[in-house]
Amino acid sequence: MRMRYEGTIYRPPSESHSLLIQCTIGCPHNRCTFCAMYKDKTFRIRPVADIRQDLNSAREYYGENVQSLFLPDGNTILMKTGELVEILSYARQLFPRLSRITMYGSAQFLNLKSLEELTALREAGLDRIHSGMESGDDVTLKRICKGSTAEQIVAAGRKVIQAGMELSEYVLIGIGGQERTREHALESARVLNAINPDFIRLRTLIPMPGTPLFESYQKGEFHLLGPHQALWETRLFIDNLTVEATQLFSDHHSNYAWVHGRLPLDKARLLEKIDELLLMPETEFRPPLEGAL
Repeated sequence: MRMRYEGTIYRPPSESHSLLIQCTIGCPHNRCTFCAMYKDKTFRIRPVADIRQDLNSAREYYGENVQSLFLPDGNTILMKTGELVEILSYARQLFPRLSRITMYGSAQFLNLKSLEELTALREAGLDRIHSGMESGDDVTLKRICKGSTAEQIVAAGRKVIQAGMELSEYVLIGIGGQERTREHALESARVLNAINPDFIRLRTLIPMPGTPLFESYQKGEFHLLGPHQALWETRLFIDNLTVEATQLFSDHHSNYAWVHGRLPLDKARLLEKIDELLLMPETEFRPPLEGAL
């Protein structure tokens, strides 16, 4: 099968079995201080004809057996709604067994779409948005150059859900550093309580060489959380969640706590698991920089 991928392709761990069809190249924001992704690319949107050709190639190779489809790169949601509708509809025609089609979409670009546009995308076959909110703390969001405020994150998340799509929100444990650990945990919980997403997925910050945040860490300006501090932040965050029927996952190698469950049903069990982990010596956990590129 001939697939014309450009650069490194990133996808969520939950999309590990999905067909990847690249619709955009790079990230239109690409200024987050912690992110080392997409640095080898200049953002652009691929022609619909090229995307259809890649879908055709996948159909020739897999037949009708594709069950999930993820559309990289970063913030494919920025594409014109009409073009996305065409791609989604065509994919559904080629792969009638698809259970879901998903893509990345951060708040600043989701908010460029009207509710009517998002509803049209849902009707055309878009099932889930993966959105990296990272934090609900406005101070932290500004420091990491996320491009969105907490209020904008809430508005975007609610609009996605109102349009009938599933929403998977990502929280970056430790992104506030030691200085904002409490505010980051509490404000992130507050924002997610206001959205009530289908999924909350935890990631733990590992400063990546070549990023502004890594430089701040090296200079002693950013104070990274140790394993126990990260666990305390995770505990405070989960303890303050009041979401309903939301699934929590820590499905990433960066995390110190592998806690999964449905909230609020499993909250007590999740907190108990973290308390057990806090009894372990910090030497039992990965080093804070392990996994850096």
